[in-house]
Amino acid sequence: MTASEIRKAFLDFFVSKGHIIVPSAPIVVKNDPTLMFTNAGMNQFKDIFLGEAPAKAPRVADTQRCLRVSGKHNDLEEVGVDTYHHTMFEMLGNWSFGNYFKKDAIAWSWELLTEVYKLPKDRLYVTYFEGDQKEGLEKDTETYDLWKQFVDESHILAGNKKDNFWEMGETGPCGSCSEIHFDSRPDSERAEVDGATLVNADHDQVIEIWNNVFMQFNRVKDGSLHQLPAKHVDTGMGFERLVRVLQGKTSNYDTDVFLPLIDFIAQKSGKKYNSAAKPGDEDWAAAVAMRVLADHVRAVSFTIADGQLPASNKAGYVIRRILRRAVRYSYQTLGFKEPFFYQLVPLLAEQFKGVFNELYSQKDFVQKVVLEEETAFLRTLSAGIQKFTEVLNVSADNVIGGQAAFELSDTFGFPIDLTELMAREKGWTVDTTGFEAALQEQKTRSRAATAIDTGDWVVIKDDESVEFTGYDETETVAHIVKYRKVSAKGKDQYQIVLDKTPFYAESGGQVGDKGELVFPDGEIIDVTDTKKENGLIVHFTDKIPANPADALTAIVDTQRRHSIESNHTATHLMHAAMKQVLGTHVNQKGSLVNNEYLRFDFSHFTKVTDEEIAKIESIVNEKIRENIALKEERSVLYAEAIQTGVTALFGEKYGEYVRVITFDDNFSKELCGGTHVKATGQIAYFKIIAESAVAAGVRRIEAITGAAADAYINQQSQLLNQVKELLKNPKDIAKSIESLLEENAKLKKEIEKSILEKSSGLKDELAKKAQEINGVNFIAERVELPNADAIKNLAYNLKDIVPNLYLVLAAEINGKPNITVMIADNLVKEKGLHAGNIVKELAKEVKGGGGGQPFFATAGGSDASGLNNALEKAKNFIS
Repeated sequence: MTASEIRKAFLDFFVSKGHIIVPSAPIVVKNDPTLMFTNAGMNQFKDIFLGEAPAKAPRVADTQRCLRVSGKHNDLEEVGVDTYHHTMFEMLGNWSFGNYFKKDAIAWSWELLTEVYKLPKDRLYVTYFEGDQKEGLEKDTETYDLWKQFVDESHILAGNKKDNFWEMGETGPCGSCSEIHFDSRPDSERAEVDGATLVNADHDQVIEIWNNVFMQFNRVKDGSLHQLPAKHVDTGMGFERLVRVLQGKTSNYDTDVFLPLIDFIAQKSGKKYNSAAKPGDEDWAAAVAMRVLADHVRAVSFTIADGQLPASNKAGYVIRRILRRAVRYSYQTLGFKEPFFYQLVPLLAEQFKGVFNELYSQKDFVQKVVLEEETAFLRTLSAGIQKFTEVLNVSADNVIGGQAAFELSDTFGFPIDLTELMAREKGWTVDTTGFEAALQEQKTRSRAATAIDTGDWVVIKDDESVEFTGYDETETVAHIVKYRKVSAKGKDQYQIVLDKTPFYAESGGQVGDKGELVFPDGEIIDVTDTKKENGLIVHFTDKIPANPADALTAIVDTQRRHSIESNHTATHLMHAAMKQVLGTHVNQKGSLVNNEYLRFDFSHFTKVTDEEIAKIESIVNEKIRENIALKEERSVLYAEAIQTGVTALFGEKYGEYVRVITFDDNFSKELCGGTHVKATGQIAYFKIIAESAVAAGVRRIEAITGAAADAYINQQSQLLNQVKELLKNPKDIAKSIESLLEENAKLKKEIEKSILEKSSGLKDELAKKAQEINGVNFIAERVELPNADAIKNLAYNLKDIVPNLYLVLAAEINGKPNITVMIADNLVKEKGLHAGNIVKELAKEVKGGGGGQPFFATAGGSDASGLNNALEKAKNFIS
């Protein structure tokens, strides 16, 4: 069976068992502060398991794209080295929400594997939970007895809490689980060693392929377990592992999931892919590199397609790190000195066409982003190699220090193994102990900065449904359903859930509402923010009421809400206008809508010109003047909405029913859950205030509306009047400013000429002052030059005419001390002089710091009175 046939057989089987097939959620998680990425098939159903949302169907199945780069067996640096771990992977799953339980889940697992996929029964092993006395959990004899109907008892194995009790996190739904493992070893090996002894023993040929989780408990903060109101089934089968088993391979990478990519890489690199290569073999490094590229392009491409661009923090940093690891292998091992990784994107998109069309629809955009990131990192890699050379020059005893190795890793993306490899080539070693200490220190700082202590929910009212009334009103009578205390960075806050609320929770780029909760006894509690968590609308406050069971009135800050609505509606109008002006390729790639301004990121490959911005503004303001009434349709079938040509956003998880926002059927029609003005005239006015680049193929526009736009225009008008007055009210302002700039440029050239002449005169004067000390021509002088560039030119000019030069120049520039050190290349090699090291020592005299290359370095400071001491000290390095 091909991979496509295997996937289809799974989904068809569960359709025959009464399951509804649901689409994969985006790989990027929104509205869940505990996760950056979807890391398991159950993530999109988390709110159902928590009892915070009703199930739309009692039985569902899907294939979910997931991303894991940490946790058990998923250290990023190991991916590509072994045969069965990945960053991005597909998780096949079937779920029961309070419908069927162990009996059906186990029977169907066995039926699918042995009758549909026809896996040999004697190679399958199953596990069950052996119980845990400390937790008061009994042995799962029910699961054991159910498996006995299908499996020989020698293949039914007891498992401990670590392997056979699944938990979502420190708190939340959990339960015993039953894993299914497959032994793919040759018969000769199986005859020698019983497969049962290798289950859960990290053997690369005896692997877990499916896990049936039986959720029946909820773990609370004190560690105790409570029965869930309903029992659920949550299963996950690793698609890549399943394909490997069914195609009779010993590595996931040898299947048709990865081989098209690996074959392409091998062809382009001119290197052979040897899947059987072992560490130490000639082909080992290339095999690992090809697996890394084939794996990582999946994680990077799907995440970008789902709306997460590479960045320098949070989820964006994870993607950048994965991409850079791939580029490193491409450059270092496969010999690609020019961008290559991006070429894999179209091949991958074609492979998943009809499965995950999100990537195919955006393949050009994704490829452009990857190319830009790859190009930038290749430059960084080159800089890192230069930095490595500098580290060698300042290190002692042929050992690269742990802190220096960490800096290479953290700043330049050099993993420790690359630093060690390059060091070995030079006959050096690396202080790996020091590196690990520095790495651990950073992790500790990071954990401390993000540590959040979340208490258990205190339930006031047993009510699973939460009604949002904010589309129709900004004031609602409600009751508290539950609340909890949250502590972060030394501050305590409370999160409150109401049975009804007009407060809009941050979502889709729109910020959460603020306002008040007013109680009958006169107590007023400020709502400082509103967010979504697993389907719940959570109100953030600094305290809880004296009487939490009382009815209350939830009141939204209407003035703030109106400003947000104006900016949100303007975003829709602008999006439609941009498609008219720039082209239909324009799609939203991110947005922020608050009460002060709107920010809109969109796919476009060139700067938006002033003329284009003017056209976009003109169209939006025309639609505002038309005062188009809002047409809002709630609970529209998603499939029907898409057929009408509505704009949907990639990376958003839409349910079966959606909300359609229309401002003129022929102009703007989008799927949106946010709040909007009732008619466009309420926006008053729209003005774009900034346009910039965000990433490859992504531009950003910032704009304002209403009173903010009015204030901005008045401010600009006042500024223009001030300029007119300064220029004595000329008839043509632009021409006057142009004349001023030309005159200024002319004066600058004259000043530069004067400085050069002065520098040239200094050069000859200083050359005569050179002292010969131990074979070195030493010059240390104060100079009067106006900027660092002039001093640098002087230093290079002296280097050209004075052999064996060791030069130290001191100057005071705008009240600040400046020290420059220049050393002849031959002195760097013969006498071990290093300008960067010397200037760091001299900078101490001016209470500053600096650095640079072995032959040229500069420093600054705060105490110019120490310049003469620095010049005196300079002689010590050659005396």
